[in-house]
Amino acid sequence: MPRRRRWRGDLAVAMALATVLLAAVGLAGGDGGAEFDYRKLSGIIIPGFASTQLRAWSVLDCPYSPFDFNPLDSVWLDTAKLFSAVNCWLKCMLLEPYNQTDHPECKSRPDSGLSAITELDPGYITGPLSSVWKEWVKWCVEFGIEANAIIAVPYDWRLPPSMLEERDLYFHKLKLTFETALKLRGGPSLVFAHSMGNNVFRYFLEWLKLEIAPKHYIQWLDEHIHAYFAVGAPLLGSTEAVRAALSGTTFGLPVSEGTARLMFNAFGSSLWLMPFSKYCKADNIYWKHFFEGKVCCPHRQQCDEAEYTSEYSGWPTDLVIIEVPSVRDMGAYPSIMDITENITSSMECGKPTLLSFSAREVSDGTLFKTIEDYDPQIKALVYQLEKYYQGDPVLNPLTPWERPPIKNVFCIYGIDSKTEVGYYFAPSGKPYPDNWIITDIIYEFEGSLLSRSGNSVSGKPNNSSGDGTVSYNSLSWCKNWLGPKVNITRAPQAEHDGSDLQTVMNIDHHHGQDILPNMTRSPHVKYITYYEDAESLPGWRTAVWELDKANHRNIVRMPVLMRELWLEMWHDMHPESKSKFVTKAFRGPLRNEDCRWDYAKARCGFPEHCEYRYIFGDVHLGMSCRLKNTSTNLLQQYL
Repeated sequence: MPRRRRWRGDLAVAMALATVLLAAVGLAGGDGGAEFDYRKLSGIIIPGFASTQLRAWSVLDCPYSPFDFNPLDSVWLDTAKLFSAVNCWLKCMLLEPYNQTDHPECKSRPDSGLSAITELDPGYITGPLSSVWKEWVKWCVEFGIEANAIIAVPYDWRLPPSMLEERDLYFHKLKLTFETALKLRGGPSLVFAHSMGNNVFRYFLEWLKLEIAPKHYIQWLDEHIHAYFAVGAPLLGSTEAVRAALSGTTFGLPVSEGTARLMFNAFGSSLWLMPFSKYCKADNIYWKHFFEGKVCCPHRQQCDEAEYTSEYSGWPTDLVIIEVPSVRDMGAYPSIMDITENITSSMECGKPTLLSFSAREVSDGTLFKTIEDYDPQIKALVYQLEKYYQGDPVLNPLTPWERPPIKNVFCIYGIDSKTEVGYYFAPSGKPYPDNWIITDIIYEFEGSLLSRSGNSVSGKPNNSSGDGTVSYNSLSWCKNWLGPKVNITRAPQAEHDGSDLQTVMNIDHHHGQDILPNMTRSPHVKYITYYEDAESLPGWRTAVWELDKANHRNIVRMPVLMRELWLEMWHDMHPESKSKFVTKAFRGPLRNEDCRWDYAKARCGFPEHCEYRYIFGDVHLGMSCRLKNTSTNLLQQYL
């Protein structure tokens, strides 16, 4: 008898995977197998910083170059034009720092659709190097996902949050996207956000409060959003934003650090990634919109006593230590119009002063206001900070997150990579944008702090290290969303039979404190550690996944992450699932690519699911290991 169709919906990707795989093993269809209506589900992708293509919306003649810019030409990212016409390219990229308007000669706008986020610079060589979400979409196609089930919502990542709405009505369009997906497919969506895309989604949730009557707000979320996957979210910001603002970060582009700094400081979104204190919160102005009208004044920031009694604002060390002269000399800190031939004698002989700044002093503008006299171009950053963040009418984004009011929240990030957490800056004697140099860098790595120079570092190391871009304390802030009792499981990332599985149930979790699993690690094995809570908030689930050595920029391309998402959603939508979360006791192959050749036993690994089946064109034994067509319990083990 066919099972009664029952939707417990989550991910279009997972449901299609279930249907396709069950059909392959003879369990789906109208001949007595399971039948699931996966057509109700949608997945919405919000990309991160610099992860959306920008296209020209102007005609720009570039002298001394064979390339010009015409409407719809690729701007971000076209490396050929970047190499040959960098000045023209910058005109199409830069925004006016104070009002975030386009250059008079060229303007750019974000592309639309999935193609805008899959490859930033398509091409035989550049395509794989600039691939972002392409592997994700490839998995969807491989498992038979319908074309309208996955929706990308690209945006102009150069703009601060309020300008996204003011110029492009982005958050109105995003709301309509959720509502259209519900009408089109009949069920709520899953949200996949990466890096700064999480900041965008957080702002959307706060903006939505002002668009929907309070009594309907949670109802709207329940109807339109089933689960939220926060991947690599900089929940307390990233120290790399400080480096980019004062020195420049090229991210591998063929430009100088000075040019990269010029770009970064022109984008109002750059401050969105600035680190901030976990002890300082802004006023909750939600009620003021209803009783006092629109708020025009900056948010007052109130810090807990712990901000002043503890050190480093909840970060492992001071974020910035900068050298300034005791007597200011404009020759030592020339503006962009100054010409400096030699370092002045006052720099050589004057005794400099070292100033240190915590995360709070970065986010409230103290750092920038302190060095404003030595770097006049910093005035633009101070203006952006006060107008677009402290004076934002929806919220101050540079404040700690609360758990989003969504039924299912999964926070996913990488750990144990060498991550920058602090910098030493000194004047270079050159004009802007090269007037600061980095003299030392502080890293966190596997629970310790170290410096590039080898000097000793003062601070309080985190229990682990970050993902190479965002520090561990920022990524792991979402552990505060877990309740007082947490189940912890540690399993290998690779396919495994469960022999190396470690589980601890009902661990006490105190708010504001990290959870330390008392578990072992085998050498040369990469693990996933799952922190799961489905009891604290009735009807809601919260989970945190820590992936060993997962890099911030590449995590969305990791097959292990996609596999875990598929299995979680397969389990979640199945009417016979018995537990709150998918079991971790076994991880077998799901695709032919997961089957491998076991040289020690001279056979395919996982022989109960994989078999040797040569097809013309296979160049090694592993390629000839493929899934058995009759693996009837391939997915039944995950219920």
